[in-house]
Amino acid sequence: MYTDMFKLFNEQSEKALQPYVKFNKLMAKNAEVLTELQLNAVRTYSEIGLSQMKAATEVKDVSSLAVFNSNQMAVLTRLSQQMMDDSNKLQNIAKEFKQDVEELTNENIKAATPA
Repeated sequence: MYTDMFKLFNEQSEKALQPYVKFNKLMAKNAEVLTELQLNAVRTYSEIGLSQMKAATEVKDVSSLAVFNSNQMAVLTRLSQQMMDDSNKLQNIAKEFKQDVEELTNENIKAATPA
């Protein structure tokens, strides 16, 4: 008798907590994707900054300064393109997360609504 009662309680608890488990998995997945995006962004921006510092140390005279300055436009173009790419990736991540949360919400509403 007690075995059946505990089994029923366990099944009901599992069913009741299932939406929370799904949501927590979704949050963990989203945090992982965002962390990866941020790590890649930091790596890329650090590489750009370090390469600029190295290039600045190579300036020894007026002609090398002119070369350094002429390369600045290419670096700024690369930087702005990288920022646009990162922004688009972030928007896609946010859209996907929103869709996943909406799907989860709709599933829960359907499950909670009597037929």
